Amino acid sequence: MGVLVASMRLQYLTGLKCDLEYKIQLITQAKMNLMSSNDDLMQVGTDYDSESPIVKTLQQRQAKMKLLEQRLDQQMVNYQNQLRMVMTEYESARGMLDRDIQSTFRY
Repeated sequence: MGVLVASMRLQYLTGLKCDLEYKIQLITQAKMNLMSSNDDLMQVGTDYDSESPIVKTLQQRQAKMKLLEQRLDQQMVNYQNQLRMVMTEYESARGMLDRDIQSTFRY
């Protein structure tokens, strides 16, 4: 029975690990898109006078993008911490499965 429970736990942790890795990948892609948009805004802003209302609007948008980037960074750190915890639990469950297999199939 221990082998079955340990293997089910490993499957659950593997799914959780894949889910967290996928979320980290999505955040990385979102940050890349955000940085690209920010670069585009910087290029547009150079065409106008620094006192222009358009430049001020662009600066506000850049500030919002910076805030969004910080939120994405924080979310990335949270997911990475969760991934480390899952990996630690996975290694523990893997060790339990190995011990269960050894004790079950010992002749």
